[in-house]
Amino acid sequence: MLDVGDTVPDVGLKDADGADFTLARYRGKPLVVYFYPKADTPGCTNEAKDFTALGADFAALGVPVVGISKDKPARLKKFAEKYGLTVTLASDEPGDMCEAFGTWVEKSLYGRKYMGIERATFLVGADGKILRVWPKVKVKGHAAEVLEAGRAL
Repeated sequence: MLDVGDTVPDVGLKDADGADFTLARYRGKPLVVYFYPKADTPGCTNEAKDFTALGADFAALGVPVVGISKDKPARLKKFAEKYGLTVTLASDEPGDMCEAFGTWVEKSLYGRKYMGIERATFLVGADGKILRVWPKVKVKGHAAEVLEAGRAL
């Protein structure tokens, strides 16, 4: 997994409308990038809702928030509309960004091993270097903790 001081990779993503973009569009300002396993599942929904609820606070700091999963853009759009999400949701359907960040990992559930996205968040500086990493995120209170770190910039 990428760590503090590493440069954010510039891998292609799609937004919820299917348009191409990279995280380089945010260079020059701090950024929160969070990875989540799957849209419209309980933990992922709560995390996205929490970041959305604090969206005005992040905006006041000039810190955009981007959530990344391997869901297709159409699923992301439906997810955002269903819950009124205002954070930017990005599709990494091929998994290149997950691989680059090191969030595509082997997981285990009831003894069964499988590959999946580890819920993780990265606070990125204006220069594109990672300032803080939250691996294996527990959703409750997480967005508020990230906001506090953003305030300390």
